[in-house]
Order: sequence, then structure tokens, then C-alpha cells
Amino acid sequence: MTDLDLLQGTLDVLVLKTLSWGPRHGYAVARWIADTSEGAIRVEDRALYVALHRLEARGWLASEWGLSENNRKAKYYRLTDLGRQQLQLKADDWSSYAAAVFRILRTVPAEG
Repeated sequence: MTDLDLLQGTLDVLVLKTLSWGPRHGYAVARWIADTSEGAIRVEDRALYVALHRLEARGWLASEWGLSENNRKAKYYRLTDLGRQQLQLKADDWSSYAAAVFRILRTVPAEG
């Protein structure tokens, strides 16, 4: 797995999780991730829209135009059934990966 694969995979699972709560436009996805992570994770606009388009092309998301809270035209994304399946798979993979990283980080050197 390359660094880029890891970053894309992480962003993908965060976007899928965000949309598991219901349809949102891009700005609302980024805001939810930032708010939920207490500001620790901020997604750049370009990276977010590349991810949204990639996930839509894979059939994991569907989109439609609507009006935002500010009465502006916005594209709303929602999970498809395939996207819900992928969320579960990706969340399980990511949880296993994170657990392995935490095991390594918690290891203390042997006293010699």
C-alpha cells in the first residue's frame, strides 16, 4: 500500500461514513469531518471533490442537484447500497490497520 493509497483510503472511508448519516453537499461533508474530529482533520476542497467524484464513478455514491441551507444550488451526495457495503468493508480494514499501528506505538523498548 502506498502513502497515496492510504490517504485516499482514509478519505474515502471518512466520506462514506459522513454520508451514512444522510445526503450532504461537499461543503457539509468537509464541515462534518472537521467538526466530528474536533478540528483535527480538515479536508482540502480539491481532495474532497476528487474523492466524491471517484466514489461516484465507482457506484458507491449517487448525486443530485438541490438547494443548500443558503438557498444556493448544490450537488448532494448520498450512499448507494454498494456504498454502504463498501463502508463496512473499508471501516473494518481501517480499524484493523489502526489497531496494528496502535500496537506498534504502545510497544516499549526492552530494558537492557
